[in-house]
Amino acid sequence: MQIVLKGTAAQKQVFLDKGIPSGITVLGPDELSADTSPAAYFDLLFEEEGPAFANIADRPVFVNAVIATAALLPSNCIRINAWNSFLERNLLEMAVGKNNRFATQAEQLIEALDWKYQWVPDVPGFIAARVIAMIINEAYFGLGDGISSKQEMDIAMKLGTNYPFGPFEWSEKIGLGRIHALLSKLSETSTRYQIAPVLTKEIS
Repeated sequence: MQIVLKGTAAQKQVFLDKGIPSGITVLGPDELSADTSPAAYFDLLFEEEGPAFANIADRPVFVNAVIATAALLPSNCIRINAWNSFLERNLLEMAVGKNNRFATQAEQLIEALDWKYQWVPDVPGFIAARVIAMIINEAYFGLGDGISSKQEMDIAMKLGTNYPFGPFEWSEKIGLGRIHALLSKLSETSTRYQIAPVLTKEIS
């Protein structure tokens, strides 16, 4: 089985580190030839560069589309959360639109990789990214109120909740611009996602 993967060098390494069983070959887009017949495609740079495999219509294309929902994607696209620090998780969040005929193929591919996965609602942010974005946002509200410093809040979060990163560390790993973009999208339908002024100021 062949899989085509587009991503940064760091993303590719994380992907490979998750474990690739024997019998599965991971190729880069520049390694395709007339003899290759990939079973699926992974586009980890979708949010930065747009669709890389728009010409593929008959195979599942896994796209790192944390904010864009399935309604905005071609019907063969499977949304995954591959933001920095999320692709490393043991559980891969996936989402598709209703009655997506590629969902079964997607499951079979992920099971062939021996990865754990979870279908989640097709909403901006999935589940995990929404939660982390809210935590980061609340930390920025606290920073704006002068409650504590970034370093102290990071330490408190890790010691108090056993999270792997503090909110500000997490924002650096993910990219504060991505957090702001997700919160902006979520705030269109709910005031609970109102963005902390200090967070907005930092990306200005």
